Amino acid sequence: MKMKELVEKIVRALVDFPEEVDIREIKGYRTNIVEIKVSKQDVGKVIGKKGKNITALRILVAAAGKGEQYMVELVEENRRHPRNRHDQYARDRGIDRAADEEGSSHQ
Repeated sequence: MKMKELVEKIVRALVDFPEEVDIREIKGYRTNIVEIKVSKQDVGKVIGKKGKNITALRILVAAAGKGEQYMVELVEENRRHPRNRHDQYARDRGIDRAADEEGSSHQ
């Protein structure tokens, strides 16, 4: 079973509106990202009390990853794309990703 299918099956079982579940798998060089989009009413169900559902899902995905690294992101419609959070992580650690991207486009 592919990772996208595994996550989709689990998330659809958790929510009230399974027809609105959208799972996207983005393959990266080092890390793969699984983005989860659900209806606004179902966000809390995916997260769970004290984050237990989303944490359990991330643990399952990591275990099923067979040596590949996966990140599970719950994407909300009115929120910024998860990559923006990774950009903030880089800025906090003094890594200038914009300069890296500019440098690679000029080569």
